[in-house]
Amino acid sequence: MTYGMASRSSSTAPVPGAPVQIPSLPKLGTTWYKRGALYWLCRARTTVFLLVVMAMVCFFSISLYQGFTSEWPPTVRTVCDRVQLAASCVAPVWGWVKQRRGHREGLLHPPTPEQTRQAKRDHDRRAPGLASAGRGLGLLAAPVLPALAAYSVGWLAAWLTVREYPSEVGARRWLQEHGAAG
Repeated sequence: MTYGMASRSSSTAPVPGAPVQIPSLPKLGTTWYKRGALYWLCRARTTVFLLVVMAMVCFFSISLYQGFTSEWPPTVRTVCDRVQLAASCVAPVWGWVKQRRGHREGLLHPPTPEQTRQAKRDHDRRAPGLASAGRGLGLLAAPVLPALAAYSVGWLAAWLTVREYPSEVGARRWLQEHGAAG
């Protein structure tokens, strides 16, 4: 009897009847499965980080806007300030609604754990280029930057306050399809 080397795909395939491992999700690891104290600490860490980022973005956008409009005649500046104030009151609601609609769609068609990891890798690969492009666009968008910042505050606030992320729902469905975790 000869023993050959197992192919890579056959050696990594799960054995029927063996417990399926809980998939790890970006930023949550496997804490999403039991949703214990560590899970909520991960969520709290993300919330605190994004609150600080939102505060910095809002401060930056208002400062840039004020610097941009400081040389305008007082009448024009007053009109623009009022328009900016109105837009900045509507924008967070718009961001909230947009995110919640996207979240609802994500819950209807949740990603698998592998799709979630791939999306995170794609995001990490694009982020440096987007940040560089965003600096230049930020200067061009100075007249409307406070409203854009308000939109992002609404969007992020809605994202932070969801009960469960689509990636968690997708991972739970994946676990159900591949057998209960042990």
